[in-house]
Amino acid sequence: MITIEKLKKLKESEDKVEFKKGEGGNISYDGGLKLKPSDRRRCILGYVTALCNEGGGYLVIGMSDNYPHEVIGTKQNLDSTGELESKIYTDTGIRPLIYELYEDLKRVLVIEVPCRPSGKVFKFEDVPLMRVGEELKPMSDEVYLKIINEQEPDFSQQICDGLQISDLDSGAIAILKDKYSIKQNNPNFKTLSDEQLLSDLELLKKGKLTNAALILLAKKEVLNERLPQAAVMLEYRNSENQIPFDNRIEFDEPFFILIDELWNTINLRNGSFPIQEGAYIFNIPYFNEEVIRESINNAISHRDYRRSSEIVIKQFPLRLDIINAGGFPSGVTIENLIKTPSTPRNRLLAEILQKTGIVERSGQGVDKIFFNTLSEGKAEPDYSKSDYFNVYLKLSAIIEDRAFALFIDSIQNELPFDEKLSVLEIFTLNKIKNKTPKKDLDFEQVNQLLEKKLIEKRGMTNAVYYILSKDYYDFTDEKVQYYNLQEIDDNQVFTIILQYLSKEKKAKMKDFVGLFEDKLSRKQVRLRVDKLVNNKQLKQLGEGSSSIYEIGEKFINDIEVFSEVLSLGIKALEKQNGKRNETTKKRPKKGE
Repeated sequence: MITIEKLKKLKESEDKVEFKKGEGGNISYDGGLKLKPSDRRRCILGYVTALCNEGGGYLVIGMSDNYPHEVIGTKQNLDSTGELESKIYTDTGIRPLIYELYEDLKRVLVIEVPCRPSGKVFKFEDVPLMRVGEELKPMSDEVYLKIINEQEPDFSQQICDGLQISDLDSGAIAILKDKYSIKQNNPNFKTLSDEQLLSDLELLKKGKLTNAALILLAKKEVLNERLPQAAVMLEYRNSENQIPFDNRIEFDEPFFILIDELWNTINLRNGSFPIQEGAYIFNIPYFNEEVIRESINNAISHRDYRRSSEIVIKQFPLRLDIINAGGFPSGVTIENLIKTPSTPRNRLLAEILQKTGIVERSGQGVDKIFFNTLSEGKAEPDYSKSDYFNVYLKLSAIIEDRAFALFIDSIQNELPFDEKLSVLEIFTLNKIKNKTPKKDLDFEQVNQLLEKKLIEKRGMTNAVYYILSKDYYDFTDEKVQYYNLQEIDDNQVFTIILQYLSKEKKAKMKDFVGLFEDKLSRKQVRLRVDKLVNNKQLKQLGEGSSSIYEIGEKFINDIEVFSEVLSLGIKALEKQNGKRNETTKKRPKKGE
C-alpha cells in the first residue's frame, strides 16, 4: 500500500500513475452518456484498463495532477470502495486493490492496478487502450503485437544477484541431496560437494545462483529479505461462512523444508471416512496427502513471483482452498485443464522437483489431483474462481458418491498395472455418472470405456446416451435404477401412453415426447405412435402439429371382448364348481 508522501513525488508518465481531482466524486465509472469515444474512455474503467496494459500502476482521485501533487480530497465512491472493486473486476477481469488515504481529514482514493499477465491485452469497449500524454488512445499495432507475442520469462532460471552459497540452508541442501540420490538411484550423489550438486542441477550457473536456488534452498532470513512473497500462509477457519481466521501460520522456509512442515500441519486436522461394502473395506481421508502435496507443488511451480502476494491456503473442516498469484500458464484454460500438458511458469524450479522425485513428471500434477479426488467419490476439483491474476483451487473433503468410490476401487483392484484406468477415463466416468450431455463427452474415452464394459449404451440415433455398468448400481442401495434405464420396447411405450390417456383422455405429440424425454428421441416417439395408430390401438384426430390422440376403438373393442370372454369363463367356472358341490352333498356319508 502506497503512502500520500510517496504519491506526491511520483510523475504521471514515468511512474505509471494517473492523478484526478474529483472533489465532488464526479469521475465517471464507465463513460456515462458521453457520445465521443475519446471522451467515454476518460473514466475509471478506461484508466484501469490502460494502466494494466502498461504494467500496472495507480489511479489516484483526490490529488492535483500538477507536480508536486497537492491533496485536494474527494467524495468519489465514498462508503462504496468494496462495491467499486467488485464492479471493476466483474466488468474487466482486472482485480484492483482499492483503499483510502487521508491528510488533514482530506480523503484520497487510490485504485492500485496490477500488471497484466504476459501476452494478455485488456480492452475497454472492445478497444485495447494505452495512455498517451493526457489522453487514452487505442493501442498501436506495434505495441499490441509485441504484447500478444510475448514469451513469459522463466523467473526461476534468472540469476539472483548477490546470492551466495553461504546464504543457503544446509538442512535444505541435505534434503535435496538425499531425494536426488534416491530418485536417480545413485547413493554417490550424497557425497557430492554442495557446489557440484548445485551446478549439476543448474541451480548454479557460471558461479552465480538462480532464483530457483533462492526459493528451494535459501536460509529463512535470506528468503524473507529477498523474496518475501515466496511464503505460504495457512489459515484455519471452523466454518466455511467465517471471514476472520481462527489461526494463521506463516511458512517462510525454503521449499525443501517447508513442504513437509506444511503438510504435517494440515494433517493435524485431517480425518477420514470409513467405507465398507461386503469385501471392500477402506478409509478415505478428508484431505488426500498426494492431492494436497501436488496442489501445493503446482502453486509453487506455476505462481508468478513478480507479484507481491503469497500463496494462501484456507483450511476448513471439510474443504481446503489454495490461491496463488498468476493465472493459468499460456494455452491452459479451465475447460482443457486435464487435457493440455501445462508448461510451468518456472521451468527450472519444476525440473528440480521432478529430478528429486517431489513430482513424477512436470505437467502431471493436475492429473493426480483429479484422479485421486474423483476416485474417492468426491466433487470435481473446482477452479471456477480462477482468473487472469490468480489460480484458485477448491477441494472438498465430502464424499458425494460412496458407490462411485467403491466402483472405481473394485475396478482398479481387478485390472493389471498396465491396464488401470487413466485420469481421463475416470473423468469421463464421472461425467457419465452426472449425466453430462453427450456432446460434452470425449468420444475416444467413451469408446475405450465401452470396450472395457464399464459403461453401457442406451437409446438410438439422436437419443443415444450412456450409463455406468451394472457393477456401479450393485454398489448403490437403488439397484432398480439400472433396470429402469434399460432400453424401452414397444409394449412398454404403449403401456405408458395408455396410463397417460386413461387419466387425461387426450394428448398431443409433445405430451408423448415429454413422457419419454430421457429414453427416446422425438423421431423415435413419432414412429412408435404412428405404429400404434396404424394398428388402431390409438386414434388420431386432425393433421400435423394439431393432431390429437385418443385410445383407439380397436383397443377398446379388444378389451371389451377380452372382458366378456373373461366374464364368461368366470361364470362357467362358477357353474362347474356349483355342480361339483351339489354332487358332494348328494354323495352318501360313510357308514350310512
